[in-house]
Amino acid sequence: MDRTHYRFRCLWTLPAPPAAVFAALERVEDYPRWWRQVREVRRTDDTTGVIRIRSLLPYDLAFTAHQVRRDPAAGVLEAAMTGDVDGWARWTLTARGTGTVARYDQEVDVRKPLLRRFAVPGRPLFRLNHRLMMRAGRRGLAAYLGAV
Repeated sequence: MDRTHYRFRCLWTLPAPPAAVFAALERVEDYPRWWRQVREVRRTDDTTGVIRIRSLLPYDLAFTAHQVRRDPAAGVLEAAMTGDVDGWARWTLTARGTGTVARYDQEVDVRKPLLRRFAVPGRPLFRLNHRLMMRAGRRGLAAYLGAV
């Protein structure tokens, strides 16, 4: 098993219909407004941007995200990522009652030298860091959707 390869899956239950959640998630440049760990998003064109994130641990990750799938009818947004992490991330939205379940799947290989160096002893901490970031993102998006 490659210790620098990660797979994540998170489920967010949100109090808004899928169309509203999709609209918020596709506006990546607005993520820093509601997701404090997303420090910066710089659009380079309509489907690509450079994203800088930082969670609990004292390091930033920067990567370029390029949209590879945008399907509002299916509720799917998917991006390829290159930089400190290489791989992909996908949001899949499903209606549940008057709200939405947003499933986030991500599969990446870590390229940042510091994270590669500490891949084995740091793996549990890196996974916890991701989990905390995702929890904050869910809370931030739920509040943002309530305010929009």
